[in-house]
Order: sequence, then C-alpha cells, then structure tokens
Amino acid sequence: MPFKPINIKRWLLAAAVLSCLTATAQQATDSLAQPKNQFDVSLQFMARGETRYGGLPSTDSRKESDDGDEKIASSNFIMGRVRLPINYKRDWLEARVTPQHNGVWGQAGKGSFNLYEAWAKLTANNGLFAQVGRIALNYDDERIIGSDDWAMAALAHDVLRLGYEGHGHKAHAILAYNQNAEVMTSGGNFYSGGAQPYKTMQTLWYHYDVPRFPLGASLLFMNIGMQSDKDNIGTFERERTIFQHLLGGYVKFTPKHWSASASYYHQFGHNETNMKIDAWMASGKVTFKPSPSYDFTAGFDYLSGDKYFAVPTEGTIGMTRHEVIKGFSTVYGSHHKFYGAMDFFYVSTYLFGFTPGLQNAYIGCSYRPIKALDLSTSYHYFATATKLEDMDKTLGHEWEFQARYALTRDVALSAGVSLMWGSETMDRLKRSGNESTLRWGWLSLNINPRIFSIKW
Repeated sequence: MPFKPINIKRWLLAAAVLSCLTATAQQATDSLAQPKNQFDVSLQFMARGETRYGGLPSTDSRKESDDGDEKIASSNFIMGRVRLPINYKRDWLEARVTPQHNGVWGQAGKGSFNLYEAWAKLTANNGLFAQVGRIALNYDDERIIGSDDWAMAALAHDVLRLGYEGHGHKAHAILAYNQNAEVMTSGGNFYSGGAQPYKTMQTLWYHYDVPRFPLGASLLFMNIGMQSDKDNIGTFERERTIFQHLLGGYVKFTPKHWSASASYYHQFGHNETNMKIDAWMASGKVTFKPSPSYDFTAGFDYLSGDKYFAVPTEGTIGMTRHEVIKGFSTVYGSHHKFYGAMDFFYVSTYLFGFTPGLQNAYIGCSYRPIKALDLSTSYHYFATATKLEDMDKTLGHEWEFQARYALTRDVALSAGVSLMWGSETMDRLKRSGNESTLRWGWLSLNINPRIFSIKW
C-alpha cells in the first residue's frame, strides 16, 4: 500500500478550529459559572472601658473633698457598640444597610438604636457613579470630613453623591437637604435639632494621583447652610438660611521610606447668628519608616482663634464683643485622630463658646515587634493661637501610649494611656484642674467577623 504524506496544513487548520471552539466553549462556561451577585452579612461587636481623671472636662467636673478643697471628679464606665453591616453587590449595583446600637452599659433607656448606613450606588463602566442615602463620608486624612469612628455613634450624612473615578482622577459632588418633617407648618422650612448638624450642604472634592510618581493632591469646597432664627435687625424669620464656606486643599508625598502631608483650609461666610467668619488652619506631618517594624513621626497643627479672648476668673461672667469669628471650626472631621487622644480640643467646648485656637506640635513613633502586635507613643505640646490677657499661651503637655494585639483575624484587643500636664491657662479655659496630672486610660475589644456570604 503506497504511503500517503500527512497534509500538515489540514491538520493545523483542524487544530486551530478545535482550539477556537474549545476557548469559546470555555468562555461560555465561565460566563455562565461566574457569579453575578454577592451578598454578605458581617458583625461588629465593640466594647470599650474607660477610666478618666479630668478627661473630657466640663464646668461641673469638680467636687469638694471632705476638707473643703476642690478636686477633679473621676469616672469609670464601659461603652458598647453593635453593628450588622448587610451588603449586596453585582456588576453595576451596590447597596448597604447597617443597623447600629450604641450606649453606655447600664444606661437609662438602654442606649440608642439607629441606621448608621443605608445607601445604594450605581456605577457605570466609564467611571461615573451615583450614590444616595445615609453614607459614612471619609475624605483625605479625615480632618475635615470623616466618619469619626472612635465615637460610638460615629458620623454619617444623608446625601446624594455624584462622581467620576478613573485614570488617576476622582471628582465628587455631595448634595444634602435636611428637614424636620415632611409636613409644611406655619414656621416654613425650619430645620433645628435634627439628625444632621446643618440644614443644607454642597461639597465639591477633586483628587489627582500623579502617574508613576508618589504624589497625590486634593481640593475641597464646602457650602454649609445653617438655620437662623433672626434676620439682621433681630426680628424672627424662621425660613432664613445663612451660609458658611470652606475652601482648601490636601497634598501627600510618599517616596520610599518617607511620607509627608500638608493641608490648608480657609473658612468664610456667616454663622447661624449672622456673624462674619474669617478663620483658617494649616497642618504638616512627616513620617520616616526605615523598616516595616517601626517608624517616626513629627507634625504641627495651627488653628486660628477668636481675637479679644477674655478669660474671667471662676464664678464671674465674661463679656467680650466679637464682630468677626476667627476661631476655626473642624466641622465634620474625625476629631479623635488629631489634637491629642484625650480630646480636650474640638470635642468639648471652651467656656462661653468662643475658642482661642490651637497650636499642636507633636512627635511620635510606632513599633511592631511581632506581626500581631503594634505599639505606639507620642508627645504633644499644646498652646493657644490667640494671645490671652494676663496669661501664657501654653495649655499643657500630653503623653500617649497605645497598643493593639490581633488575637485572630476577626478579634483584636487595644489599650491606651494618656497623661496631661495642664497649665494655669488650661485650668482657666477648660476648668480642668492644673493641680495634678490628668489621666485617661482605656481598654477595647473589637470582634468583626463575616458571618454569612453567598454568591450566585
């Protein structure tokens, strides 16, 4: 039988056709097998015990001892928070609902229950998106807009957020309008004492990351509408909305082993009593990380203060006329991250409402001896920004120690101790008591597992 040579072209063609058919079949199978929907339920349980001796001062924080001398009252308590984040996602739609309960153990009324988050988000293939509902907003370093997660109730906003993200650019527009009820009354569009601190809010945020270079920068503009009871001549006009504005930027540079960030913001417009606002703040921070195990940090914050800040002695009333508000407001930021862990500034208020501003110079370091353990310490020097009458600007010195240990992937223990050496100026401004060291310690347990997940 004569030998027939193999037709190589025919075999190559058949192999190519078979390969294409196999790839097409595999693509179709993968497409059918690829889940389009994802549903997750998580749980966050957090309990934090605190002991305070002069922490978070207020005008009634003192009591008399048996010998008649005044001393600072101490407090010990446990706070708790439970969240149940429920998430749904498919290629163009995402939604989240997070019920939350928080309060002090043993609190009358058994704490508060609310919806911390409840939103839906639509995303297009070209990077455009629309998100609506109650959203925990976090921007840049969270100094101006942040969720303030240290506070048990935390902070979320009822807003419509529109934006674009792609090719190194991020642009967001945030719109909010709040009302006490849907029924119109004789008072008109009056908003006071509601779930949000403002009546209207419009925010524009733009961020750009430089390609192939460790530099990112942001611009932020906020227009905040506050309810005013009175017009310029003192008569009631319940529908009047007065606007204050904030404009500024944030930049971060992260070369190898280094991180440097800076920000500047200016506030202007009028507050709800129609007083003119002209305030500003600036900050800078540098971190050196020579090893994954440790780093060193130094920084400085300056927040402008009100002029002619008169401080009366205890038991007297101070009368100071302010024509312009010079004290900077940190509005809706994560305040606990800045200005010292004891939260003497921009969490509790000064006497009579006005502020002398703040200078905060700090240094710190962190160390990770093992993978699951993080240790850190920092020192803060505090001073007023405004020159005070008959008093030094120095407010005090604060030293902080913190530790975090991850028991498992879902369970972590954290602890911290802060010591504050307040000056006479601090005592007169905050009624904090400078006769001894102010102390604050805390221990926190955080359990955050995913308890259910399904894809289909």
